[in-house]
Amino acid sequence: MYHTMIDLGIKNTIKMSFNKAKAINAVLYIAEKLTRKDFHKIFKIIYFSDREHLIKYGRTITGDRYIAMNDGPVPSNIYDIFKSVRGDGFFKDDGTFSQYFSVTDWDIIKPAKKTDTTELSTTDLHFIDNCIAKYGDMSWDEIREKSHDYAWRNTSINRPISFENIVLEAGGDDEYIAYLTEQSILANFSLNGI
Repeated sequence: MYHTMIDLGIKNTIKMSFNKAKAINAVLYIAEKLTRKDFHKIFKIIYFSDREHLIKYGRTITGDRYIAMNDGPVPSNIYDIFKSVRGDGFFKDDGTFSQYFSVTDWDIIKPAKKTDTTELSTTDLHFIDNCIAKYGDMSWDEIREKSHDYAWRNTSINRPISFENIVLEAGGDDEYIAYLTEQSILANFSLNGI
């Protein structure tokens, strides 16, 4: 018997899987290169890098989902990791993350290890470097304004930003969204053994 995606309980949305190793190493790589290493700047460089990588290669670098917060998109899992290292997160860091970096002055990332670039692909590094070059010297207000894009504006505050809106912001169309959705569903099938 043929079953539709709806019959199987699968929503037609683009989903990504958070990749902790890539995310941590992206943070370290960015922090090594930026002058201002605060949460806000790192979050925005990661957002722009993920957005641009998604439109070109059909996947983000980190797999993180973004929340539309007042000051722009925030990578949810990375923010939780930062707060746990800082000591005020929902979960307490047991050294898993503080071995890589510490948080000083409330929101400054201080790397404790070098980036393991083998965790990041050549395209990951290329897009991060491009976004650092493009946005790295922007002031807090400038990068905040730049991140208040179509995807952010079309999401309620403190709610997840859809990858579909991120794709549209980056210049993708409905056909590309359909393709990414299909790939996401197929990846879900293989991960769940369906």
